[in-house]
Amino acid sequence: MYGDFLREDTKIINIGGVKIGGKNKIAIQSMTNKKNIYAIIKQIQSLEENGCELIRCAIPNLEFTKFIKKIKSKIKIPLIADIHFDYRIALESIKNGADKIRLNPGNINSQEKLKEIINLAKDFKVPIRIGVNAGSLDKNILKKYNNKITSDALVESAINYINFFNLNNFDNIILSVKSSNVLTTIDAYKKLSIKTNYPMHVGITEAGISVVKSCVGIGTILYNKIGNTIRVSLTGNPLEEIKTAREILSSLELRKFGVEIISCPTCARTNGNLLKIVKDIKFACKNINKNIKIAVMGCEVNGPGEARDADIGVACSKNGAVIFKNKKIIKKINFIEITSYVLEEIENYNQN
Repeated sequence: MYGDFLREDTKIINIGGVKIGGKNKIAIQSMTNKKNIYAIIKQIQSLEENGCELIRCAIPNLEFTKFIKKIKSKIKIPLIADIHFDYRIALESIKNGADKIRLNPGNINSQEKLKEIINLAKDFKVPIRIGVNAGSLDKNILKKYNNKITSDALVESAINYINFFNLNNFDNIILSVKSSNVLTTIDAYKKLSIKTNYPMHVGITEAGISVVKSCVGIGTILYNKIGNTIRVSLTGNPLEEIKTAREILSSLELRKFGVEIISCPTCARTNGNLLKIVKDIKFACKNINKNIKIAVMGCEVNGPGEARDADIGVACSKNGAVIFKNKKIIKKINFIEITSYVLEEIENYNQN
C-alpha cells in the first residue's frame, strides 16, 4: 500500500494534542467562514462531527482575540488562529490559547515585531505555520523573478523565513507554499521538501467552487510523499472540504474512513434506479466504521467481474439484484431489499 512508503523523517509538531509529521497520520483541516461567534462555534462543531481534525479561524482584529477562549471551550479539536498584518493580533491570540498560529511573515512589516511573535510562541510552546503564498511574496524576490510567481520564488521566500526563525532559536514550524496555479504549487512543494524536513500543510489556494484543482494538486503532492496536513479550499460550505479531503486520502490509501462505496457510471444496460440505491446505501453506512468496500453495479456485466476487489457487491438485473462476496453470488433479492441486505452483510462481515 502506498501509505506504507509515506515520508517519515519530517519533524514531529504538536498542535494542541494533534501530532503531525513523522509516522503520524495526515490530518484534515478546514476553516470557518462565519463572523458571529455563536455561528462559528456551531460551524466548528458540525465540522468536528464530519471528520475535521484541525480548524482554522480568521482573527480579523484585536477585539476578536478575546473570543478564542470561548470558542475553545465549546470545541474538541485544536484551533488555529489565522493572522495577517497586525502582529499584536498574533500576540493576543497566543495569550488567549490559540493552539497554532498561521502567519505569512511577508505581511508583518518589521523583523522586530516578528521576533516578538516568535519569542511569545516559544514561551507558550505554540507552533507557527509559515504560510507563503503568491499574494504576499517579498518585493525583492518578486523583482528577482521578473515579477512572476514561480515555484522558485515561493521556495526562496520560505527558506528565507525558515532561516530567520531558526536564527531566533525557533523550530516549532509548519510550512506551506501555496498558489492558485496547480503546477506551480506542486513544483514548489517538491522543491521545498528537498531542502527541509519540517512538516507541511498542503493545499491549493483560491481553488474556487470546484474540487478539481484541489484533488489534482493535493493528490499529486501527497503521491510524492509530501504533506502532513491538508485543506481543500472551497468557496462555500466547508463541510464539502472535509468530504473531499477524506476521499483524496482514501483514494491514495493513506487513510481509511469506514465503508467505501464504488459504483458504475451507468449506461443503457443499467437496471433499477442505481443513483437512488447508491445514495441510500451511502446514507445508511455513514456512521459505520468498518473498513469495507461495497460495489454497486447496474448490470451483470459490471458485477463480480469489474468489482472483484470489493468485499460485498450488488449487481442489478431486470428483475432485482444479486449479492456477491468473494466473486461468488450468494443470494438473489428484490430492489427494495438491497440496502437492508447490504447492511446485514456489513454487520456480519468479519474483517479478520
